[in-house]
Amino acid sequence: MGKKHIVVQGAWLKCQYGTTPDQLKVNTQTTHFVNDKDKSTKLMATDKDIGPATMQANTFGLCKLQPTPGGYKPCQAILSNWSGAHDRIVIKENGGHPLLETSKATCPIGGPDCIEVTDHGQIAQPTQKNVDNASDEVLTEFFPFVDLKEDNIRKSDDIEI
Repeated sequence: MGKKHIVVQGAWLKCQYGTTPDQLKVNTQTTHFVNDKDKSTKLMATDKDIGPATMQANTFGLCKLQPTPGGYKPCQAILSNWSGAHDRIVIKENGGHPLLETSKATCPIGGPDCIEVTDHGQIAQPTQKNVDNASDEVLTEFFPFVDLKEDNIRKSDDIEI
């Protein structure tokens, strides 16, 4: 893999000992968004996003490391540490480093790196700046019958280009 994606709020995580994935919540910073032109939902996750309230449901289902006579105990997701964060960037607001799609988390029960990112949570949101910076050849491939760089394109309020 060449470039790695930064993890954002809503990313899917999975514990190797759990039965279901859960989504990440960013609680440690409020100003840095990724691929979110409205700056409303895709907060950048950092290695400071740890603790018991860092997940949407706060569980990975049943924990296979906690057997009971009838099955397994429910997981209570507590992220205690992250490894593999971007070490050259520091977010001033929380002193954390951005998480990457290859970052892994530690759970006190499952141990180091038992939780992995299965989906970084980013969704591409093309903007006019992307169109302006794209080469004509690329735009022609994606939109063969439309010249998006023409100044006379009539834009409707209900259509976003």
